[in-house]
Amino acid sequence: MLHQIFSQAKKQPNLTSLFIFIGAGGTEAALYTIYLALFNPDVSWNRKNNPEPWNRLGPSDQYKFY
Repeated sequence: MLHQIFSQAKKQPNLTSLFIFIGAGGTEAALYTIYLALFNPDVSWNRKNNPEPWNRLGPSDQYKFY
């Protein structure tokens, strides 16, 4: 599949920017999903020891991205 993408990019150089921006957008979406899965207090990976982690947050804790 990558060979086909590279061969088309060599044939038509104007597609190179399209491949770069689509790849960057897909990478950014995947990294943001991983970030939310690991650092969001609404996600609980350990149900036995910490079933409701959002209850441990105080009023001064930041839990939003911005």
